[in-house]
Amino acid sequence: MSTSNAPVALTDQDFADTVQNAGQPVLVDFWAEWCGPCRALGPVIESLSAEYAGRATVAKVDVDANQAVAMQFGIRSIPTVMLFHKGEVVETFVGVRPQSDYATSLDRLVA
Repeated sequence: MSTSNAPVALTDQDFADTVQNAGQPVLVDFWAEWCGPCRALGPVIESLSAEYAGRATVAKVDVDANQAVAMQFGIRSIPTVMLFHKGEVVETFVGVRPQSDYATSLDRLVA
């Protein structure tokens, strides 16, 4: 099985380029290794990445390693998941949510 459907790991250096230049919606999970709820959300993010492969980009940002991006978007609690369309934030989810919440928002943009 290919790992090409895994979420993209974004950094402070490539975040703007990747999100601004995406030709499709981008769902970004802001997380940290030590965060229990973030680890619980991990399988949901991975599942969304596989489900929306080719239609949306699913990415993760480790807020400990990439503090500039976290500060830019005012990330105060994690997990925070932001949905970008044409480089703009269109929806923000704070805390762990059911996979269907993210899917519903993605479906509106990829339909």
